[in-house]
Amino acid sequence: MTSLLLLRHGEIEENLHGLWCGSTDSPLTRLGRRQAGRTARHISRLHPRLSAIYTSPLERSIETAAKISKRLKLRPVINDDLREYAIGDWEGLPFQLLNRKYDFVNRCTQNPEFAPPGGESLAEVAARVVAALREIYARHVTDDRVLVVFHGAAIAVALGTLIDGDPKPWIKYQLANCGLTELVLSPGPYVNFFNSIHHL
Repeated sequence: MTSLLLLRHGEIEENLHGLWCGSTDSPLTRLGRRQAGRTARHISRLHPRLSAIYTSPLERSIETAAKISKRLKLRPVINDDLREYAIGDWEGLPFQLLNRKYDFVNRCTQNPEFAPPGGESLAEVAARVVAALREIYARHVTDDRVLVVFHGAAIAVALGTLIDGDPKPWIKYQLANCGLTELVLSPGPYVNFFNSIHHL
């Protein structure tokens, strides 16, 4: 049975300072590159016959995926719908300010159609990311495991939508940099393990 290994990218500078990076490009830090390297070694040992690697188009995900693809000799496929939750004019702000000044988490959770200025709604993120995961899953229905490298909030929104049937619980799915989650979609969505970081 096919499973999707969902991997959050390695650390970036914004993660160190508690800033929302969103659709803004940012490279991995030195630690982020080490995290990606350790993850690559871990996956190559446990899943040497990985069927495919998909990645968000953002630099931090591409850089993380590249470490793994080099070891497994698989070319990553870029999927634009795996990009991070974009919050427009509010990107680059600290999480604390987003919640204190704009009540961001409560507003988007209470009303999934709410979108920050120039950004996406929770409902829009859920629709595109879940569709991307279902499309990837359908392409590899007879394969073993497929790696999908993308972003903390995007993964959280997808898990809320698939597991809870609603994107609203997204905030409970907190993921570490290079945390691994195994998701199965058939016959119904379930998670084998969540945010595994012992390889780091």
